[in-house]
Amino acid sequence: MAQDYGSKRLVVGAHYGLRDWLSQRVTATLMALFTIALIVQLVMPGELGYDKWAGIFSHQWMKVLTFVVIVSLAVHAWVGMRDILMDYVKSVGARLALQVFVIVWLVGCAGWAVQVIWRL
Repeated sequence: MAQDYGSKRLVVGAHYGLRDWLSQRVTATLMALFTIALIVQLVMPGELGYDKWAGIFSHQWMKVLTFVVIVSLAVHAWVGMRDILMDYVKSVGARLALQVFVIVWLVGCAGWAVQVIWRL
């Protein structure tokens, strides 16, 4: 006679934990460092206006850094929204629809932000 020990639950999605935690911390750190760099650029002497703002983003390295931060923001938001939806939306169809909406929204916002920054 066989003995069954432990629960018989099906474990799904358990592999997200460390990767999500690490991606949230790394993207948050990148965004914080970018914010500090941007604030330092803004408090430099000179009148704060469009010319100064455009001058900050005129350098190629700043455009690349801004692109990295925009992607980081999208990843950060996606991980958070996906976790919220997985925890609180029990209907699979509704969760899928909301996840697709979030992905489309984040890609659209990231594309718009890149377009704005690269036009400066």
